[in-house]
Amino acid sequence: MPHLFEGVGVALATPFKNNEVDYNALERHVDFLLENGVKAIIVNGTTAESPTLTEEEKAHILESVIQQVNHRVTIIAGTGTNNTAKSIQASLRAKALGADAIMLITPYYNKTNQRGLIKHFETIANEVKLPVVLYNVPSRTNMTIEPETVETLSHNQYIVAIKDATNDFDYYEDVKRRIDQETFALYSGNDDNVVDFYNRGGNGVISVIGNAIPREFQALYDAKQRGEDISKDFEPIGKLLSALSVDVNPIPIKALTSYLGFGDYELRLPLIPLEVEDAKVLIDAFQQFKAGEL
Repeated sequence: MPHLFEGVGVALATPFKNNEVDYNALERHVDFLLENGVKAIIVNGTTAESPTLTEEEKAHILESVIQQVNHRVTIIAGTGTNNTAKSIQASLRAKALGADAIMLITPYYNKTNQRGLIKHFETIANEVKLPVVLYNVPSRTNMTIEPETVETLSHNQYIVAIKDATNDFDYYEDVKRRIDQETFALYSGNDDNVVDFYNRGGNGVISVIGNAIPREFQALYDAKQRGEDISKDFEPIGKLLSALSVDVNPIPIKALTSYLGFGDYELRLPLIPLEVEDAKVLIDAFQQFKAGEL
């Protein structure tokens, strides 16, 4: 089975206007991503502020993106929650709308043990019968998918990839040893580690910065596939990522998407925009990056 995608998948931000989803801005942003070579779009994930979206909004956003993309790239819907039954409902809705795959986060707050993780993920996968990307982000959930658990889950016919946001290469290498990389893909969940991730054989990244620099970020992966040393190419991107780390995701990236014309600089509480001076520093860094001055 081929991987869902190779290279850059973008964790799509949600544009708002007067606290409503701005579908015109969303359409322009998706066009921008397609025109600049992204290989997948991940809808209703962390960067989308999904905890603040209603179920109706999530469905409408996903449906809109699926119709616009029209099978040109892979669409992965973030449908995981800490409630297995609700995750199944959301995943079946995504399947009915035409999503190519689903992404499932580890349960949070009412976190489980590793046996519970296996049961949770397999129950959803077997019920929904769509390709599943596991999402391991312990910094947000205080829960990790142990390498042995990934190995067990990788034997399920529907569980085909992991978004690894641990930033732990001992973990990565342990997982890599345990899975068949011909059928199970390894995607980074950290934009800042992609050089090492690609050098170690990773299949791509589910990216935040790709919202703003999709072409440049995909070019990095393509260069690696040609056997090139991408360390120097990454340096200006790394400097931009340092500027982006001024606050928690997606607060900074939405300053950039707004600057690019994809919606107002608006977030939903509990997230709030950057201070004016911090936003200026970030925009200045982005302008320098685009001008080749970083």
